[in-house]
Amino acid sequence: MLKVWIDQDLCTGDGLCEEIAPDVFFGMDDGLFYVKESAENFGTEKLFDGVANPGGAEGMARFPEGLLEAVIDAAEECPGECIFIETE
Repeated sequence: MLKVWIDQDLCTGDGLCEEIAPDVFFGMDDGLFYVKESAENFGTEKLFDGVANPGGAEGMARFPEGLLEAVIDAAEECPGECIFIETE
């Protein structure tokens, strides 16, 4: 299983991650970016206390294997080096 999370303390808010992999990353009103576990990929939207994502490792989300290359590209292009990919 592939999972990804963003350390918002390191996020620069450039949005390159969302440009590269919009099915995995999204921006919020705070100017930072987060990961999403979408209903399109897993049947249900992952929510935390009614919000899309609390951020950090707590907000880790699964993503489909078909998006691995895009997620790796996003992590490599990220100026804040804040995207972390994990496998189980």
